[in-house]
Amino acid sequence: MPKNHLSQLHINTTLMGTLVGHLVPGSALALLGLWHIINTVRAYHLKGPNHFRSRFWHPFMSPSSKLAYMELFLIVSFSIFSIVMQVLDYPLFSFAFKLNNYEHATMFLHLAIYAGFTLITEMVQKTDIWFEVSGILAASVFGQELFLLHYHSADHVGLEGYYHWLMQLIVFVSLLSALSTTIFPSSFPSSLVLSISVVFQGLWFINMGFLLWVPELVPKGCTIRLGHGGDSDMHGAVMCGTHEADFRARALANLQFSWILGGILIFVGFVCSFYPKKGYPSGSVDRV
Repeated sequence: MPKNHLSQLHINTTLMGTLVGHLVPGSALALLGLWHIINTVRAYHLKGPNHFRSRFWHPFMSPSSKLAYMELFLIVSFSIFSIVMQVLDYPLFSFAFKLNNYEHATMFLHLAIYAGFTLITEMVQKTDIWFEVSGILAASVFGQELFLLHYHSADHVGLEGYYHWLMQLIVFVSLLSALSTTIFPSSFPSSLVLSISVVFQGLWFINMGFLLWVPELVPKGCTIRLGHGGDSDMHGAVMCGTHEADFRARALANLQFSWILGGILIFVGFVCSFYPKKGYPSGSVDRV
């Protein structure tokens, strides 16, 4: 087989693996966040401002159903699966120690710790006494994600680095809203912002997968550079040929950031408007 054909095959495999590596976790996060938005708004509508209490997970069906803990089961299973894929260096399936892969696996490890601990306590205790502890564990997931993104061993530079910097802004909001929800469990805004930020993380991750790893979607004047070698190399990076091209690509990233957030807020508005206005028991505070 010709050398150039082998090189092209390596590039296609790398692109496919990296794109899938963004689409799968991004889709999972987006769906999880949408699930939380719908359930948070629904709970606030049913219970009213005086009786609303935030949740870090929502029963799939009635609390007495065997499927009630489906969300936590899925998070634990997905986290373990993702850890295995990172350790095995998908799509190569080898045990080569790569810092970049183990950093990603560590993010999923903290997610598994949160979901696993919450699942066990909910099944055994069935009490709200562990709400604050689960909240701290949820906040630690975002805290570790932010830490590992900021001090990533992969050399994210140029446009790719800018996309990752914008991702850190979203994760920071998730961290703050998780802490706020833990401290103020009756705060509907904190709970809603947390759910919105999770959707935003997922959609932004998907957006990065397409815009940074699909050659046809790379901004004009920029090209994908693939790294070969050890952990010090970039998995892939979008390099812009001129300052004008780089400035234009970053401006497009800013627009994508705002458009995605706008789309999420439109969805939240539709969900809120789906529930008609209702009267609450005496003592409830009317809120505009």
